[in-house]
Amino acid sequence: MSSKTTPITPDVIAAHGLTPDEYQLVLSIMGREPNITELGIFSVMWSEHCSYKSSKKWLKTLPTTAPWVICGPGENAGVIDIGDGQAAIFKMESHNHPSYIEPYQGAATGVGGILRDVFTMGARPVANLNALRFGDPSHAKTRHLVSGVVAGIGGYGNCVGVPTVGGETNFHASYNGNILVNAMTVGIASADRIFYSAAAGVGNPVVYVGSKTGRDGIHGATMASAEFSEDSEEKRPTVQVGDPFTEKLLIEACLELMATDSIVAIQDMGAAGLTSSSFEMASKGGLGIAMDLDAVPQRERGMTPYEIMLSESQERMLMVLKPGLEDKARAIFEKWELDFAVVGHLTDTGRMVLTHQGEVVADLPIDPLAKASPEYDRPWVPGVKQPVIAPEEVPAHPVMEALKTLIACPDLASKRWIYEQYDHMVMNDTIGRPGGDAGIVRVHGTGKALAMTTDCTPRYCLADPHEGGRQAVAEAYRNLSAVGARPLAVTDNLNFGNPEKPEIMGQIVEAVQGMGEACRSLSFPVVSGNVSLYNETNGIAILPTPTIGAVGLIEDATKTASVPFKNVGETIIVLGETKGWLGCSLYLRELCGREDGAPPPVALHREKREGEFVRRMIAQGAVTAVHDVSDGGLLVALAEMALASGIGASIAAPQTLPAHAWCFGEDQGRYILTATAAEAMVILEAAQRASVTARVIGHTAGDSLTVEGQGSISVQDLRQRNEGWLPGYMAATATGA
Repeated sequence: MSSKTTPITPDVIAAHGLTPDEYQLVLSIMGREPNITELGIFSVMWSEHCSYKSSKKWLKTLPTTAPWVICGPGENAGVIDIGDGQAAIFKMESHNHPSYIEPYQGAATGVGGILRDVFTMGARPVANLNALRFGDPSHAKTRHLVSGVVAGIGGYGNCVGVPTVGGETNFHASYNGNILVNAMTVGIASADRIFYSAAAGVGNPVVYVGSKTGRDGIHGATMASAEFSEDSEEKRPTVQVGDPFTEKLLIEACLELMATDSIVAIQDMGAAGLTSSSFEMASKGGLGIAMDLDAVPQRERGMTPYEIMLSESQERMLMVLKPGLEDKARAIFEKWELDFAVVGHLTDTGRMVLTHQGEVVADLPIDPLAKASPEYDRPWVPGVKQPVIAPEEVPAHPVMEALKTLIACPDLASKRWIYEQYDHMVMNDTIGRPGGDAGIVRVHGTGKALAMTTDCTPRYCLADPHEGGRQAVAEAYRNLSAVGARPLAVTDNLNFGNPEKPEIMGQIVEAVQGMGEACRSLSFPVVSGNVSLYNETNGIAILPTPTIGAVGLIEDATKTASVPFKNVGETIIVLGETKGWLGCSLYLRELCGREDGAPPPVALHREKREGEFVRRMIAQGAVTAVHDVSDGGLLVALAEMALASGIGASIAAPQTLPAHAWCFGEDQGRYILTATAAEAMVILEAAQRASVTARVIGHTAGDSLTVEGQGSISVQDLRQRNEGWLPGYMAATATGA
C-alpha cells in the first residue's frame, strides 16, 4: 500500500480492526490524519493479540512474584532462579488462527516464535512442549489439521535441534472451525547473563539480524484478533513461513554475540514484526528511534513501508548494540550466514521516525502506541453454574466394558502416533520422555533436572470457568509433583472466544480469578503468558481453554518417579479422597452421551499438602511408581500404569460407592503410588502424620487388570484398544478430507 495514495476511509479503518472510537483516539494522539503506514502500525499495536486490551485489567490480578522469580510478565519470557547461578526461562504462546488456515506452517512458525522468545533473553532452549485441541474426529477437516500441525511441530523442532518432551492433545466439536496450537519452550541461562528488551543510550545503533523481510505474515496479529468466517481460507497470505535451519543459525549467532558483552537490548520480531519489536524496545527505554527502511534486508522487490513494518517474516531479531561494536557483531552474523544491517539509531525524541527513499513516511509518538493502547473493562456476566450430579444419578455400565470404551476414546487414546514424530532425545539430556506426567530434562552438566507440563480441562472450564481455572493450575502442580519436582512457576495461554460477548468475557474473568486463587494458594506464580481471543467461527466459540504450562525443579535427578508399575507384588496406594464425582467426567460424556454437571471441586489446601507429601516420598525413595489421577478417574490411571509397564493389577473397590463412580469419578487431588510391602507401611504411617488421606486398594499382579467383582481385562487387550485408535484414524480415508 502506498502511504501517499491510499485514502483513509471508514472502510479502510474497519479493515484494520479499529473501531470508530479507537480511530478518534488515533486522531487525538496524532493531531492529524494518519497515512496508511501509520494506520497499519496503530492497527497491529492495538490489536488484541499485541495489546491485550480486553484482558489486561484481569491479568494484573494474577500473582507474579516469589523469591525465586527473577523476571515476571512484561518481557519476552519469564525467568526463575534454579540455583547454582542458573535460571530457567520459559513461555507459552498460541498460533491458533494460522494453524487452522495453513496447519504445517502455522504450527511450525508457532514453535519458531516461542523459541525466539526464550533465546532472546540469553537462554539456550532445552525443551519444547505443545498443547493441541482439534475438532470432532468425524469432522471433514480434523484429520488434515492433525496431520499438518503434528508435521509442522516435528519438522521445525526436530530440525532446530530442541527436544519436544511433553504436551497434550484433545478433540472436541467446539474446535471444528478454530483449532488451538499452544507452543511452550524452556531454556537455561546464567542468572547473571539475562538479556532484556529496554533500549538505552541515545545514538546507539539499532541493528536488524536474521532472515530477510518478505511479504508473508502481513497483518498476522490483526488476523489473530478477529473471528473466523467462511472466508478464513482466503487469509492464507497472513500466515508466516518458517525455516528451522535459519533459526538454528540465529540461536547460535545470538548466543555467541551475547557472550561478547556487545548487546544493550534485544527483542525478537514476533507478532507485528518490525513494528512491535521497535516500539516495545523504545517504549521500555523511554527513547525514540530513527529508522531507515531502505536499510532493512528485503527478499522481495518494491516492498512498501507498510509491508516492511507489518511483515511477520520469521527468524528475525532487532537489537541495540554498544557503539563501535557493529563490525564485531557483523562478523559473527556473517559467519553464520545471516543478514546483518544497521537500520537506525536511538534518539531522545520519544518518536518513531521512519524514512524510505529519502522521505519521512511515518512519524509517530512511541508511548501512546505502546503504553496507552485502549484498555477495556468489558461487560461480563457470570456463567450459569451446572448442578452437582450424584453418583447414583449416573447410569452404571459394566466396569470393564466402560474401561474398554474410555481407554480407546480420542482424548484418552495413546498419542504415541503424535510424539513419535518428535525428536525427544536430541541434546541427550531428556530423562522423562513424552507419555508421562511431566517431561524431565537434565540441567546439562549438573545433577539436577527441570520438569515441565501443560494442562487444562476445557470441559470443566465451560461448566464452571472459576473452578476450571483452579483445576488447570492444580493439575499442573500435581503433574510436576508426581515426578518429584518442586513446582516453581507458571506460564499461561488463555484461549477464549469473542470478549465483546458478556458471557465469553465472564469465562475469561472467572477463569483468571480461579487461576489466581490456585497460584496464590500453591505458591506458584505466573511469570509469562499469552492471550488468544476471538477463537470463534461463525459466532460459535471454542470451549474456554486457559492452558497452563508449568516448570518445576528436581534437585537430584536420580530421585524421580515415573508412571509404569515396576514389579509384580507391590502395594498400590491411593492418596486423596474418592467420592465418585461423575459430573463433567469423560465417563458421563463417552458412556452416557452427556456433557453436563458441575466439575469436580478443587481443595487447594489439600493439593498443596498432598503434593508436598508425594515429593517427600519420592525424595526418600519410598515409592516405585507415581501417577496423578485425572481424566477418566482411578481405573483409567491404573490402566495407564499397566500399559506403561505390561504389568497388571488386582484391585478391590470399596462397597461405600457405586463401582462405576469409584472407578471413573474424577475427584481432584489424587495420586496412585506403588511401593514394596515394607515401604507401603512407612508411607501409610507418614500420610497419617501429615493428615493426608491414603488407602491401599490392591497390588500389582500378572498381566491383567482385575477389579474384584467387576471382571478382568488383559493388558494386551487394553494396549490394542488404547494404541490402535489414533494410527487407525490417521490411516483411514476421510470423505472430503
